[in-house]
Amino acid sequence: MHAELRWKERDIRIEYRWVGNASSTAPVMVFLHEGLGSVALWKDFPDTLCQRLHMRGLVYSRPGYGSSTPRDSDEHWGTDFMHQQAWEVLPALLSTLNINKPWLFGHSDGGSIALLYASRFAHECAGAVVVAPHIMVEDISISSIGLAREAYQYQGLREKLTRYHDDVDSAFFGWNNVWLNPTFRDWSIESSLSSITCPLLAIQGEQDEYGTLRQITGIQEHLPHTVIVALPECGHSPHRDQPEALIRAVTKFITTY
Repeated sequence: MHAELRWKERDIRIEYRWVGNASSTAPVMVFLHEGLGSVALWKDFPDTLCQRLHMRGLVYSRPGYGSSTPRDSDEHWGTDFMHQQAWEVLPALLSTLNINKPWLFGHSDGGSIALLYASRFAHECAGAVVVAPHIMVEDISISSIGLAREAYQYQGLREKLTRYHDDVDSAFFGWNNVWLNPTFRDWSIESSLSSITCPLLAIQGEQDEYGTLRQITGIQEHLPHTVIVALPECGHSPHRDQPEALIRAVTKFITTY
């Protein structure tokens, strides 16, 4: 399915699907994907988690990804691209689909977007689960994103991603170019964290190749009410590396509210 939105003075289409509990009265969890993600790339994880929690799940592809409207050929994302997604696109999508006070589940860039949304719309967010989020840029992040560029250009990553994106170059370079732009090195959302009041769970793999555990401990330093979980033997994508451990941690957290 697709939703029609108005953004940046043009009409865009947002790919989305519903998963989990079919009841229209069930609580809603909105899934926010990673920098190369899409509806399809989540595979069956959102449905599995929502079935366990008896929730409805909304899974969508941000502009530039999946079968959502791709970037214009001359469009370059700025260092505020996650702020725009959190403060402009996500609220517009929730309004269009009549979703009120959802839970958010964000992975990587999607985790940062969830934090930014919760910082501005504190009373419109039931709670947030952020998995491998970024609150600042680390050397390990830039190094791994540089390696991803090499893999995309020379090692077959582009071919692997074509099954998940209608315009694979839009998805990859929209993300990769901005992260590798030297001006992005000073990017941080730490100053926005203090306004988050909703329940918050931050999870990260101990072997995350895109960030150190400083990303989640840093959240807790700003927001002492944050529950943090470090998953052993787990990289940047716990929903693929340790799905059952992730589901247990999220279920334990959400069922307390």
